[in-house]
Parts: sequence; C-alpha cells; structure tokens
Amino acid sequence: MDKTVFTLNGIAFSYGAGNKLFDNLNLKITGGESVCLLGANGSGKSTLLKIFCGLAFPCAGHFYAFGQEITEDLMEDDRVAQKYHRRVGFIFQNSEAQLFNTRVWDEIAYGPQQLGLSKQDISSRVEDVLNLLNLQSLAQRSPYRLSGGEKKKVAVASALILNPEVLILDEPTNGLDPSNSLLVQKIILQQKERGATIILTTHNMELADRLCDTVAFISEGKVEAIDSPNALKLKYGTKQVKIDYLTDNKEKSTIIPLDEKERISDFLMKNEVLKMHTSEATLEDIFIKVTGKELI
Repeated sequence: MDKTVFTLNGIAFSYGAGNKLFDNLNLKITGGESVCLLGANGSGKSTLLKIFCGLAFPCAGHFYAFGQEITEDLMEDDRVAQKYHRRVGFIFQNSEAQLFNTRVWDEIAYGPQQLGLSKQDISSRVEDVLNLLNLQSLAQRSPYRLSGGEKKKVAVASALILNPEVLILDEPTNGLDPSNSLLVQKIILQQKERGATIILTTHNMELADRLCDTVAFISEGKVEAIDSPNALKLKYGTKQVKIDYLTDNKEKSTIIPLDEKERISDFLMKNEVLKMHTSEATLEDIFIKVTGKELI
C-alpha cells in the first residue's frame, strides 16, 4: 500500500518575473514520517509549506496530496478546500497572521464550528487543548493582547483541535521561552506517535535532530540532499577531535579530523594538552558542506 502523502513532481514557483524560487523541484513525503526542511533565509522553505497547505500553487509541474493532484482551480471549491484543511493543519511562523477572533476560546473553537460539530463536542475539544497547552487562564483573553509565545500556543491549539493527518509548522519554537519550547516539542512528538505526518522548518539543528526522521536540504531551487540526520552525518560528516591546550599561559583549542592520526599524535607531543574529546559534525556543518551556504 502506497503511504505517500505529498508528492512534488518537477515544480516551479516564482514571485513575479525574474524572481524564481524553484525550478524542477522534486520531493516525496510519506505518511507518518517527520520531515524537516532546512535552508538559508529566502530559499523557499515557507513557500513549500504553503504549497503543501494548499495556500500557494506551482506555476509548473505537479503537486499531489493524498493521491489527488491539487490545483488552484480545485481549491476554489469551498467544500474541497474545507475537507483538505481539515486533514492538513498549519502553524505560521508569524502566528498573529492566523488569529482573527476576539477571544482565545472562540479562536480555538472556530475550526470545529466550521465543520458543524455539536456544541458539546466543540466544548470538550476546546477544554482538552486548553489543558494540553496550559492555556486555561487565557481562554477569555483577546489573542491580540497576548505575548508572541502565547499567540504561538493558541495557533498550535487551533490546529491540534482538528486532529489533522498532517501537521505543518513553520519555525514552531521561534519566540518561545525554554519551557514552552519543550512543551511544543513534546506535543509534536505526541502527534507523531499517534501517526500524524509532521513537516517543519527550523534554524534549531538540535530540534531537527531530535524531532525528525528525515531532513531535506533546500538550496538553489532544489532539494540538494535528503536522508535521516544520522545517514547525512555518516555520508558527509567527519568525526573530529577537539584539543584544548596551553600556549603562552593562554588556553586555546584546535579541531583536527579524527582520521588524521599522525597529525593528532604530533600535536599532542608538541603541546601542553589540557583536555580533548571527540565530536561528530552537526547538521549545520553538513548543510554548509553540501550546499556551500550558511544557515542564516
């Protein structure tokens, strides 16, 4: 049985003449996996998420979701769009852009109300997500008077309440304090455990390593590499040793590839070593090596 959720076949996308983001980009996402899109600012990560959400459409190539080609004409049918957005939840990087009700409770309840669920079911669902995200004390507040982190949590709650098959998050921990960042990460893992497909972007390499089965490097309008974090490190990374040493009464450090044993031995003989330890390349190191670009 084919478990493919999304397929991009040779898509192109541009914002006006001469501003092409993608040209012949291909990507396939399997149901139940968690995927992180990594790329420099302006590489088109957020645009890809919008395509997956049916909010933007390629100017060439084909986008398939749940076995059906998704086009702008198709999504103009309100019934089709409503069914699609019930299956695909999206949290914007700028959460305020998707908040429009005057009360947090109403904001979270809006999606189920549009689906015609009973008042009892809606109330039960709202209370559940309020408790899940520790938003009980904010239920009667205006979303526009909340902090950036609180708005992000309300946006997450508004997506989770529909139990989407696919959860798409653009920089999900951006603007959150450490405690709420961990909470959102925990919720993402819970969604993954229930079988949801997770697609996210982030500049936090530890988060990508921790949450994602698959990482795709987006650069120059195409997918430069795609694999599990560990596989990318094994294929492109080099284990290294960091040596802290003393010179002229000052503590310094150097990094030498682990396979350069003679160089390491020579360095140890000629210097007063304080400590040393091995480490592996990070996803950011690998991204720079593969694309030649910084993740900024």
